Amino acid sequence: MDCGLYYSIMRAITLADLKNKHFLALAGNAIIALFGVLTIALLTRSLSKADVGAWFFFLGIYALGDAIRSGFLGTATIKFYAGTDAQRAANVLGSVWYLATMITALLTIIDLGFLFFIKDIKNEALAVSVQWFGATFVSSLPFNLIFWILVADERYDRVLWLRLVNSASMVIYIIVLMITHQMTLQALLWCNFLTNCLTSIVGLVWGLARVRTFFKRSAETTMEIVHYGKYSLGSTVVSKLLGNTDTFIITSMLGTTALAIYSIPVKLMEIIEFPLRSFVGTGMSAMAVAFNQKNDKETNFILHKYSGILTLTFIPLTLGAFVFADLAIRILGGPQYVGTEAANIYRLLMLIALLHPADRFIGVTLDIIHKPKINFYKVIIMLIVVVVGDFTGILVFHNVYGIVVASLLTVMAGLYYGYYQLNKFMSFSMREMMVVGIKESRLWIKSRLG
Repeated sequence: MDCGLYYSIMRAITLADLKNKHFLALAGNAIIALFGVLTIALLTRSLSKADVGAWFFFLGIYALGDAIRSGFLGTATIKFYAGTDAQRAANVLGSVWYLATMITALLTIIDLGFLFFIKDIKNEALAVSVQWFGATFVSSLPFNLIFWILVADERYDRVLWLRLVNSASMVIYIIVLMITHQMTLQALLWCNFLTNCLTSIVGLVWGLARVRTFFKRSAETTMEIVHYGKYSLGSTVVSKLLGNTDTFIITSMLGTTALAIYSIPVKLMEIIEFPLRSFVGTGMSAMAVAFNQKNDKETNFILHKYSGILTLTFIPLTLGAFVFADLAIRILGGPQYVGTEAANIYRLLMLIALLHPADRFIGVTLDIIHKPKINFYKVIIMLIVVVVGDFTGILVFHNVYGIVVASLLTVMAGLYYGYYQLNKFMSFSMREMMVVGIKESRLWIKSRLG
């Protein structure tokens, strides 16, 4: 290798880059995915299919409860807390703590009602879920709130460490149980509970939870968060339905084999979800700081910059997907998926993904500028389009390509509605997005390579 080129590359990758908030956010999301895959691999080798199924059923029930709490308060915490003065910050966090505690208590009481008044639950998966939901939900309260605070503070280094504590400890517990031949479904649920407790305790001892702010809440701020949160909650729940609609409709109309063919390329879409989730997280907190400081120009610049850079990043990823789609399908799904629609579906989904940065950041911006109601209407429109589009697409194409067409129409509908509504409050241009994205990318490369 040419010495000059080698020197340039080494200069481009510095220790400072590894501490960059975008890299840390990306690493945090990657850790969740990596340990998630490892956990599944361990469980399928140590539990029966029935127990693994019961575990995933429990996770689904827990995820619904978590969506209610996080959907109601996660975005609200970032929106009202980031970039504010110390008094306002304490007031907001106290109100968030209060509301999070109330939501947790309410759902736990409902769970206890099922546990005590419905004694004979014949479905084992449902019985286990009712037995463990309350304790698990309570154990995760502190570290969930800590994550919201850290994202608002843009402390992604600490988010990374806490995610390592949470994910790595779970894997270690499972390995120990496997080695000692003590692995059971109940033991796994205990592992999950203890992992949550450990992560919460580490965060509390580290002083990240700001628990004392609980007593600095105010009724006015609490109601302000409630009125905001009801729309972000609706958006979160509807967004989860968006993700599950394809699964339900494919299964009912085309069968499980078609679902498997469609699910493989969907899993491969994690290649763009890593940077998308990471940039949305860092961009949201940066926009919240700018908006709370009444810096509308900076808020607008962040919107164009982040969505533009991400769109540019997705272009080579999409080209790579077109070239290596068959290989990727073979690696993830095995030879039985080669020659099916899976590779072409992956290519088409990656092409549609070029619209995701603009669509996602428009939604985030609507939340940040205090227009969550519009964002809620946006996801409702997308849900209607995907349901109608899925049914119509399958009736027309008689295969999963109809779902891909519906996916394109869904993203376009959400993007158009969000674009139209956002421009009532803030100037946004797709052309400007690309211009800013190219300019900022060039500046970064120039600063790295000199």
